[in-house]
Amino acid sequence: MGELEMTFARYPSLEGRVVLVTGGATGIGEAIVTHFARQGARVAFLDIQDEAAAQLVHGLTAEGCVAPVYLHCDLTDIAALKAAVAEVLARQGGVDVLVNNAANDQRHTIEEVTPEYWDESVATNLRPQFFMIQAVLPAMRKAGRGAIINMSSISWMIPSTGLPLYIAAKAAIVGLTRTMAHELGPDNIRVNAVLPGAIATERQKRLWYTPKYKAKVLERQALKRDLVPEDVARLVLFLAADDSSAITNQSYVVDGGWV
Repeated sequence: MGELEMTFARYPSLEGRVVLVTGGATGIGEAIVTHFARQGARVAFLDIQDEAAAQLVHGLTAEGCVAPVYLHCDLTDIAALKAAVAEVLARQGGVDVLVNNAANDQRHTIEEVTPEYWDESVATNLRPQFFMIQAVLPAMRKAGRGAIINMSSISWMIPSTGLPLYIAAKAAIVGLTRTMAHELGPDNIRVNAVLPGAIATERQKRLWYTPKYKAKVLERQALKRDLVPEDVARLVLFLAADDSSAITNQSYVVDGGWV
């Protein structure tokens, strides 16, 4: 039997919309940037991986997409974060969609965590999500609409081990999503979370997605295949599009049926 041929949705409401993605140069973020650009959106993304970002912009421009805007930004520096958002607003005229994707799932033991490491983890995996929302909020309120998608993880639901601070941040993101949905709902701004499972990104395959771990993943998933960044990006597209205009305050799992 040959590989199942699939076709995917086109969302007219995303054409021309301004989309801002954090951590957009590689992995899931790269897939999100790519898929929004192919929908005709005007994409801006923040990262610190300049070479990968340049390759992504070049490739999408060569495809005929509107060239994404890349800004180098260390999201742990809140002043730099605010300056980057201000530049996007000035160049793009607003932000219709915010995808809070950036994170670092560095492994760590309980014993090696210091107060400094704790602060660093929060500054990377949780704090930017709030301040990105705060920074785009005036523009979304002025426009009278907005869609915010926060990337969490199933790691706190399994539960996973070996990276407790990352997992704590990913659980907190669901709480942040729920309160922000109610805070911003009167402004017609929707806030949802996406919780990926074991996604076979290049980073994961290089560092942790070993044959042994893959076998464990496939044993637990209902779907017996690798999940790839595009599987996550397609859900993000739906949550950003007008097709999901009645959906907010929700958390969507993309894990092949693990949880």
